[in-house]
Amino acid sequence: MRFYQRLDRVSHDESDDTLLITCAQGPECQPALWIGREGMYVSVSATYGPLEIALRPRQRDLQMSLAQLRPTERLSAMRMVGTGQANIELGLSNEGELLFRMTIVADATGHLAMNMVLTSEVRQALFAWLGVDDDT
Repeated sequence: MRFYQRLDRVSHDESDDTLLITCAQGPECQPALWIGREGMYVSVSATYGPLEIALRPRQRDLQMSLAQLRPTERLSAMRMVGTGQANIELGLSNEGELLFRMTIVADATGHLAMNMVLTSEVRQALFAWLGVDDDT
């Protein structure tokens, strides 16, 4: 059974045009998602204490995948951005929450993933920052 950490606070650093998405409550070592632009790529870093998964998907691919998401009754992964070895799985709930699952696959024997759910308000801020039309 997967556990998804709810991230419900977003801050925008205008000096370097990055988003920091965190939990409103909890200790400092709680999960965080940092997103920044690097040319045609988006740097995405998911951390939990000293553990970090960092990926660099193409901004266009992430935008298209997010724009194509449709809400489902059950929160599940609907789109994947990246490769079979390193990817972000995305899903959208009927309540507007965004499943954001970053995964590194070692081989057929295992993987490492960070399972997060962005609240509707945080998802809207992310969509606005990326320039994704928000039809939900």
